[in-house]
Amino acid sequence: MTRSRALNVALTTEPAAGRDRLGPLIVTIFGLYARGEDNWLSVASVVQLMADLGVEGQAVRSSISRLKRRGVVRSDRRDGAAGYALSEQTLETLAEGDARIFERRRATIEDGWLVVVFSVPESEREKRHELRTGLTQLGFGTAAPGVWVAPGNLATETRRTLERRGLAEYVDIFAGQHFAFGDLRSKVRSWWDLDELADLYADFVRRHRPVLDALPAGSPEQAFQLYVPMLTQWRRLPYSDPGLPLSLLPPGWNGVTAETVFEQLNGTLSAPAREHALSVIHGR
Repeated sequence: MTRSRALNVALTTEPAAGRDRLGPLIVTIFGLYARGEDNWLSVASVVQLMADLGVEGQAVRSSISRLKRRGVVRSDRRDGAAGYALSEQTLETLAEGDARIFERRRATIEDGWLVVVFSVPESEREKRHELRTGLTQLGFGTAAPGVWVAPGNLATETRRTLERRGLAEYVDIFAGQHFAFGDLRSKVRSWWDLDELADLYADFVRRHRPVLDALPAGSPEQAFQLYVPMLTQWRRLPYSDPGLPLSLLPPGWNGVTAETVFEQLNGTLSAPAREHALSVIHGR
């Protein structure tokens, strides 16, 4: 698994399910709270925040060590306290992800389409894997072997991401409209696994709409316990679904419901969750 892939895949919203599933929760905590704290969190504060999510300390330390080995975080001792900072690549990935996660604009037919093709020498086959992984993470579908397609409003993000990863020299990017032939709705269904996307959205709604229905939440700690797992699960969805035009999706697309649940929970829980996290980080 590449470093960037480690940032974008949320494996579960149940942190006690297994130590190998803790990394996404820890990345969420660092992404939310370390960047505003000079890119640093002490080990003690991370352990305490994860304890608030029902995870015991040794499992947290082991998961952080794995994140360090993958280059997601780096050790950083400050004022005698052991801690971790996000790597530069992680910071860049999270900054790009902020817009996708919190400010996503759904595409329209008028945005057109991006088509990406690439050619990689056999001697650099690892680059081919990196390109496929990167395009998948950006939400591209596969129109044909070696031909990748995405909504046109992803042009800037796609170019920036491929340049940052050192992959631009292998790629050509084209933009335009679907001119002919066939029904575009049917093609979109073949380019993306819409059934899988619908299942992912349904699971998100099933887990988190009851939280929305029960709001307002109680204490800042309770808001934190609800918010971090919710955001961890949501982080995966805007990358699996690149914001395809609603006119090309099945009627009553449940991604719209999921987006509404996320936006309302984010608006309600983020501030009190942050209040709790900062109280732990600053020892208040």
